[in-house]
Formats: sequence, C-alpha cells, structure tokens
Amino acid sequence: QVQVVESGGGLVQAGGSLRLSCAASAYIFSTYAMGWFRQAPGKEREFVAGISWSTGSTKFGDSVKGRFTISRDNAKNTLYLQMTGLKPEDTALYYCAVGPLYGGVWTDEKKYEYWGQGTQVTVSS
Repeated sequence: QVQVVESGGGLVQAGGSLRLSCAASAYIFSTYAMGWFRQAPGKEREFVAGISWSTGSTKFGDSVKGRFTISRDNAKNTLYLQMTGLKPEDTALYYCAVGPLYGGVWTDEKKYEYWGQGTQVTVSS
C-alpha cells in the first residue's frame, strides 16, 4: 500500500511563508510525477503545483504563480511546496498527490493515483 504523508501546515499571517513537505516511498519518487492540490471549505479541489517524474519540469495554478515553488528531493524521498506571499485566500487543506506513473504534470486530479490525508494551511489577515 502506498503511503503519502504531508506535513508543515499551520497558521501564518498574510504575507508570510510556509513550506509543506510530502514523504513517500523511494519507489514512488523514482517513477511517479507528483503534485499538490488544495481544497477550501465549500469549494472544489484545485490544482496548485506539479512536477514531472524525470525532467523536473513544473506547472502551477494561476492563483499561485510567482508565489509558490515545487521541488522534489529524490534522495530524501520528499516533495516540497514552498509558499511565499501567502494570502487569506490560500487557506485550505493541502493534499500531496502521486501520479501519473512515468508522467509529466497534469492539472486534472483524475490523473493522480494516490493521495495523502492533507495538511491544513490557514492564513490570517
């Protein structure tokens, strides 16, 4: 069974920064593209950022471009989401997602196979 575990969420003031981490197995990091999604109360889950499995190419949702960066450390089997310039509208439950196998970056959540439980990010104004 694939385990995906997020960490690093918390409460931060507007304009602040947070770094989310996502840990998974070595197999996952060597073969899968990965991404971050988020879901705010009463809203649909939306794509935040993704990174391909091999080239490290990245893609970001329009609302976070220029503020968030995504990276992966395959040696540590960890995915990161560095968030800066946080806004109250960034408040959401953030999910780490795994997939597609040997894939590039997809914004469609249906392309992702495994999900973590989520880590809460709350940005106060």
